[in-house]
Amino acid sequence: MRITGGQWVNHKIAVPPGQGVRPTPDKVRQAIFNSLGPWIEGASVLELFAGSGALCLECLSRGAVSAVAVEKSSKHAGFIRRNTQSLRVRIDVRVQCALLAVKQLVEAKRQFDFICADPPYGDKTAPGQRSESWAQRLLDEPLLPQLLAPEGRLLLGHTKRDVIELAEPWRERKILKHGDTWVRILEV
Repeated sequence: MRITGGQWVNHKIAVPPGQGVRPTPDKVRQAIFNSLGPWIEGASVLELFAGSGALCLECLSRGAVSAVAVEKSSKHAGFIRRNTQSLRVRIDVRVQCALLAVKQLVEAKRQFDFICADPPYGDKTAPGQRSESWAQRLLDEPLLPQLLAPEGRLLLGHTKRDVIELAEPWRERKILKHGDTWVRILEV
């Protein structure tokens, strides 16, 4: 894996081995950030389900000013720290469940311009059933919109087979489809 644009373009990103992490592919990240353009410059970023921290690093490379990465696995959080050290950049790494982090960050009155979440993929949503995936659980979290600064955006990755439901206050700004990977850019 590598950073696809900005000041650290082509810098390699260390990724935990095995099936525990499914990093957002380079082509998908490049499409995301090409669609955002210069909007990301000066942004504060929160990455939930951070894995290797690739989305945070991509944001910082393209001009974001700060980043918080939330990753439940301490082993995977170690890779985020290693990646930040190799770039000599600071990311606040929190080792905890994403939904707990949302609650704590709201209590601390934090807000972010850009929230990125590419959680583990859920199972195929059966006809007539509601998704039980992490992506849907995140959208259903009533505190999440409070973390978005005015004009902020939420990037949510999920698989095509996971039929998620958008409810108030979320509005879809854009959807990017790359094979089985769907990325929605949402706002409130």
